[in-house]
Amino acid sequence: MSEINVIIRTADQTRKAEVTLDQSNTGADVIQASVDNWSLPTDTDYSLVSTASGKTITPTSTLGNSDVKEGDILEVQPVLVAG
Repeated sequence: MSEINVIIRTADQTRKAEVTLDQSNTGADVIQASVDNWSLPTDTDYSLVSTASGKTITPTSTLGNSDVKEGDILEVQPVLVAG
């Protein structure tokens, strides 16, 4: 697969990075790299959302299969559990 340049940011937009990813990377790969690189809380579940389509990229879906395009913004959002 080919590589694409995307912007990854946190939901509160305090962290943002332009990165080159392989389209075979999964949603889980992107989330894990973001948690590691930005020292995000590890006791929180996250989802990955394409701001272009508004769709959540499932952890097992690849970026290519999720129709992520060059220049898209992917947002790492905490999954809030009502309790």
